[in-house]
Amino acid sequence: MGERRARTSGRWRSAGSALLRVVTVWAVSTVTLLALAGLLPDFQLQSEDGESLTRTALTAAWCAGAFGLLGALVWPLIVRALLLVPALVLGLLVFFLNGSLLLVALWLIPDGRGAAAPEIAVVVAAVMSAVASATSTALAVRDDEAYRRRLYRLADRKRPRIATEGPETVPGTVFLQLDGVGHRVLRDAVADGLMPTVADWLATTHRLTPWRTDWSSQTGASQLGILHGSNEDVPAFRWYEKDTGRLMVTNRPASAVELQRRAVERTGDGGLLTLDGASRGNLFSGGADQLALVLSMAARRGRRNRSRSGYFAYFSDPANAVRTAGSFVAEAVRETGQSIRARLRRQSPRVSRGGLYPFIRAFATVVERDVVVAAVMGDMLAGRTAVYADLVAYDEVAHHSGPHGHDTDQVLRRLDRSLALIAKVAEHAPRPYRIVLLSDHGQSPGETFESAYGLTLRDLVRAGCGLPVPRRVRRTRWGHPRTESGGGSEARDAARDALRSALHRPVDEEGEDGAGAAAVAAARAPEPVVLASGNLGLVSFPGVPHRMTREDIDRLHPALLRTLAHHPGIGFLLVASEEHGSVLLARDGAEVPLAELADDGPLAVFGPGAADAVRRTDGFPHVADIMVNSMYDPATGTVHAFEEQIGSHGGLGGEQGHPFLLWPHDLSAPVPDGAALVGAERVHRVLRRWLRESAGPQVPLEISPPKRRAEAFLPVEDPAVPDKNG
Repeated sequence: MGERRARTSGRWRSAGSALLRVVTVWAVSTVTLLALAGLLPDFQLQSEDGESLTRTALTAAWCAGAFGLLGALVWPLIVRALLLVPALVLGLLVFFLNGSLLLVALWLIPDGRGAAAPEIAVVVAAVMSAVASATSTALAVRDDEAYRRRLYRLADRKRPRIATEGPETVPGTVFLQLDGVGHRVLRDAVADGLMPTVADWLATTHRLTPWRTDWSSQTGASQLGILHGSNEDVPAFRWYEKDTGRLMVTNRPASAVELQRRAVERTGDGGLLTLDGASRGNLFSGGADQLALVLSMAARRGRRNRSRSGYFAYFSDPANAVRTAGSFVAEAVRETGQSIRARLRRQSPRVSRGGLYPFIRAFATVVERDVVVAAVMGDMLAGRTAVYADLVAYDEVAHHSGPHGHDTDQVLRRLDRSLALIAKVAEHAPRPYRIVLLSDHGQSPGETFESAYGLTLRDLVRAGCGLPVPRRVRRTRWGHPRTESGGGSEARDAARDALRSALHRPVDEEGEDGAGAAAVAAARAPEPVVLASGNLGLVSFPGVPHRMTREDIDRLHPALLRTLAHHPGIGFLLVASEEHGSVLLARDGAEVPLAELADDGPLAVFGPGAADAVRRTDGFPHVADIMVNSMYDPATGTVHAFEEQIGSHGGLGGEQGHPFLLWPHDLSAPVPDGAALVGAERVHRVLRRWLRESAGPQVPLEISPPKRRAEAFLPVEDPAVPDKNG
């Protein structure tokens, strides 16, 4: 009887507290409306004849109440209806939709005493939503139960499903991936005071270590290995598959779902998150049942596929939507200002940042961040066992602004605030949580290949194949001032001669018949497919069904390999060989059979593990006919991206291959002291061990499932929808 009375009393106190908050928010909103009516000439709450202050206040209260009810009842339905609208457009529509709700609220006022111009209604609605949200949050923060309820509502989660009673609650684990943040960048950010939350973790509860990526240092390869335990046969960010005629791009939905299917088939395991897991903002699901903004889910069609459902959970709160939309606009304006400043200061290197890029950046740094953080908070409050989330803000900005500088410093500060918020919410979770911070790769700075040498990799390949090239290529310079060095003139002369030969300029007449035969053969061959993945290039010849050898290429295009290998912007080539199996080619005539390859000679500047990384990729079924890695200058840490990026990743060279892993002290060390943590697949095994240590066993679902069964581990049931051009 006593317990029943206590529960009844608690319910009444909770109801009274909720009612007090509603009345307070209503009152504050009413005062805000009165203030705005006095400040804005095209917004009125009384008739033209004028009315008493009391009547005007009642009108404001009516409007505030109607606007609040519409926001609570109608707004979620609007957002759900707009899930088919691209998220970029949805962010811009938020203001206008909210303004429309205010106009409806004014229309509902008796006697039509309220009126506002449409553009003023947008401003008033934004201010009203922000004030109501701030007031509600301020009142709820002092009430832990109310604060938890608000977070549950924002994240669209139910009450915890785990029992909190007993001698000890099993901890959950949250893996937060800071996309593109290298080990050095994180250490410098902590030292410079940009990330106080991470600094506090390092000083009290966490340890930091670097790890080394595979040759393909990009999110597709790293995250597939981390979440699914295998990134076999992922040679780059994009590659051409001769057997299927398909262009694979790891950030395309259909490619992502196919890569996940292959990984599941190889490992016989659904992934890291198969037991009560959640995947947020990732390329792959990791076998999780709870998904939001997961790319491999977006390629499928079926009742379980709500690829934008994560947006609904966040934007269903109008105040939340207005706050994020406002930040979205501010970020787009900030990017425009930073781009103009870079041009006025003639910063170098620099790439184009116009067109839609300001909005793309704003989506990555604001919308994606806010939605993913809210989803993670909801997962923690729901007591999920394992959560893996990717925050892509830094990676997006660093590509266009460079990995070091004022622009990326601002992004790191905001990411740190997101980490602090997640850590704060963990205090309200029904179970303790261990937060593991990691990255998938770093970024290496440097001028683009085209900016440095006046031609693209595709231009260079076409020239080497004797195919038509733009006029500017014929005037290209071979020695950029910042890449010239003594002792390299012979190599540059050889490269220049090779290019002139490819362009059919006058050369030595000797061997004219052989050159003519090669030119005829080249003219009949299909054009090569040239793809860029950061500072890693791939050249494939689609007309040849098998992987071409060096001897095949020399017979078909005698100048090509020499043109590429001797170019000062290229570090080395990997090509198959009839004589040696495979061979690495570099400047100054360097040729090293892969069986004899070591971390010295042509690969010395690329650091430890480069030879093993190249050897592993050489064994992939879909490795390109020619793998091209750009030069790397260890003195400056720079590479040359084969695409428009001044902060790049995808190949070997510099910070791009050195991400980090930051973990709590109470988990075992990733590797023994003095050992190196190498490869995304090894990181997967470490994370899996930590889940077992947290008493959350992750066991393989089935050993080597049949190909048809492998799709059962994918997010949705029906076949994947092909991407365009692949």
